Amino acid sequence: MRVVVGADRHGSIDRAVRFLGIGRADIVVVPADDEGRMLPDQLEPALGESEEPLIVCLQAGEVHTGAFDDVAALIPIAHDRGAWVHVDGAFGLWAATSPRLRHLTAGMEAADSWATDAHKTLNVPYDCGMAIVRDPADSIAALRTGGDYLVYTGLDPWDVTPELSRRARGVPAWAALRSLGRAGVAELIERLHDNAVAMAEGLAQIDGIELLHEVGYTQVMFRMPSDEQTTALGAAILAEGTAVVTGAQWRGRAALRCAMSSWATSPADIERTLAAIRSLAAA
Repeated sequence: MRVVVGADRHGSIDRAVRFLGIGRADIVVVPADDEGRMLPDQLEPALGESEEPLIVCLQAGEVHTGAFDDVAALIPIAHDRGAWVHVDGAFGLWAATSPRLRHLTAGMEAADSWATDAHKTLNVPYDCGMAIVRDPADSIAALRTGGDYLVYTGLDPWDVTPELSRRARGVPAWAALRSLGRAGVAELIERLHDNAVAMAEGLAQIDGIELLHEVGYTQVMFRMPSDEQTTALGAAILAEGTAVVTGAQWRGRAALRCAMSSWATSPADIERTLAAIRSLAAA
């Protein structure tokens, strides 16, 4: 079996491959563009001509740039070769709830499986990840177990998860969805996006700061002229305490990354953060 991934996939993909015992030698990497999106014209050559089973992992929301793979172009190429297509949508899959942003997910309904996190967007605790499989028969074939004392009633919990016993992880995610409703989730997603756009527009006005990508979703990544200045600015922002940004490496250079995910972040918080960064960058 071969697993075909983009050059800028999340590290959890490689980790999952190791858990499955497939091995690094069977990971095929497809080049990505400057935003971290898999290049559609490079996928077919990467799939090759062998008859080995294939899994193609696409991405909805690159962790640094927030960019979405062109799934509408990529999924047909993968399916033509008989590949299983999985979409890693840890935070990006939620764009589908927003009338303004759902174009980013156009075509994803054709995939075979999807994954997303509730903690990144619904603001529930960790341990509320979701794996979604198109056909329940695939989950049952992979996960159903037996036992004389197990009474099957249809689609049972142990049919779709590795554990036979587990706490009710889904309750916090269900509660958030039940509380917000469809319109509330859409409003939350759009507010996170608005915060990212405002942050990027403000950063672009600060001398010495360079934005590293188009802000299409909820991520903002930037740097200063040198790696040393970028690293120093990141440390200064953390020490100053108004906001938290994380350090990153992008295309071999140091960068700073803002991931908009908190329901509580307001436009005033963005302005306060920009004022702090403006002062620290000047210093």
